Amino acid sequence: MDYIIDGIITGVAQTGGLEWIAVIAGLMSVWFSMKENILVYPTGIVSVVIYVYLAFQYQLYADMGVNAYYFVMSVYGWYHWKDTDGAREQIPVTINDLRENLISVAILLGSYGILAFVLLNLTDSDVPLWDATTTAFAILGMWLMARKKLENWVAWIITDLISVPLYFYKGLVLTSFQFFIFTIMAVAGLIAWWKSYKLAEKEIVSKL
Repeated sequence: MDYIIDGIITGVAQTGGLEWIAVIAGLMSVWFSMKENILVYPTGIVSVVIYVYLAFQYQLYADMGVNAYYFVMSVYGWYHWKDTDGAREQIPVTINDLRENLISVAILLGSYGILAFVLLNLTDSDVPLWDATTTAFAILGMWLMARKKLENWVAWIITDLISVPLYFYKGLVLTSFQFFIFTIMAVAGLIAWWKSYKLAEKEIVSKL
């Protein structure tokens, strides 16, 4: 327990101002996502742009690429959430149909396959399959969130749960703790979006 606390204190002390902005913007983005607030995207964009820069500075090119993908998905999600017929402010929460589930599986497996190959063969990573798994689920989560699918929270919960021990193992205790907080927020987000989905269902039924 002392190791965890010491790691958090050390991590906080060593965190630069730019990284703090990225972390705070990232937490705000998750919070806004829970509330179905469109501000999820501008705050998320601030966070990922900073992380792209930081990843480049630290030569973490895979992380840089993933955050660049997050940026593209954030722009797309910002547009898609607002792409309505004018009857409502933004699109409602929906659940994948069979076709969308197949697309989701393809995105997950395709991402994992590419990442695993690259990390196994082109890097010196000592946790290539672990790293590939978390990143693949994060890629899927971002795609589903941009489409405003309830299942995005399941993907993020899996991402966060796997990331907690991964970053702890790598000695990044503060980051591991951050992903623990993200896990709690993702569970809360799943519950909030489920309620929103059921409410939208009732509205549809009442109009029939």
